[in-house]
Amino acid sequence: MMLRGLLKLTWIEIKVFMREPLGAIGTIAIPVLLYVVLGRIVSSRPAPPPLAASGFPVVHLPVLIALLISINTVLSLVTIISIYREGGILKRLRATPLRPQTILAAHVIVKLLLTAATLALMFLAGKRYSPPGEHVPWLSFTIALLISTWSILSIGFVIASLVPTARFAQPVGAVILYPMIALSGLFVSIANLPPVLRSVARVLPLTYAVRLLEGIWTGDSWLVHLNDVAALAAFFLVFTVISARVFRWE
Repeated sequence: MMLRGLLKLTWIEIKVFMREPLGAIGTIAIPVLLYVVLGRIVSSRPAPPPLAASGFPVVHLPVLIALLISINTVLSLVTIISIYREGGILKRLRATPLRPQTILAAHVIVKLLLTAATLALMFLAGKRYSPPGEHVPWLSFTIALLISTWSILSIGFVIASLVPTARFAQPVGAVILYPMIALSGLFVSIANLPPVLRSVARVLPLTYAVRLLEGIWTGDSWLVHLNDVAALAAFFLVFTVISARVFRWE
């Protein structure tokens, strides 16, 4: 009964999401388009030595777009939860036979499915920009992104719990999440950051997500990144406990 309710609610949430064009464009279309445009620019002109040395076209570009997919997914969750609370939908759902955990799990499943679908479209659209003969671990990279998104989604629940109205949900979420990319080690090595920023970077989930995504993309074994997976799981547990205490249904 619980599984049937979860599947039905998940399907309803997918249909609700796809009926909103702006949500689909922001979560799915923009990351794919950005990857295609940047991939075309990178592949059509020789990179300057520092850029080539950093491996940006090979590693950083797909990782950057993957992070944008993940963050856009989280922002979409924050917005939807806030709208549902403000409109009284969460309150009505809580009054149904479905358990609160089932209701929230349906939202998480929808966001993870959308993340996987967006990444698949990104790979298909940008396949021509991969170096010939290069083996790209699509499946492992997708799993790594789902693990990262799963961890970051827990931050989204905390944000959705604390933001008072739906109008401020996405801006507040963006202000919190997007700056994390700058400190994640994607553009500047964490070792080169000032001591204070280095300490901040070590307590951000995106730091471990970037390390995991870059490693899997370049062919590392999962065993090499067990610490990163464990850190992301720990962040998920911590933020889930926090959101369970502060989450408001109405």
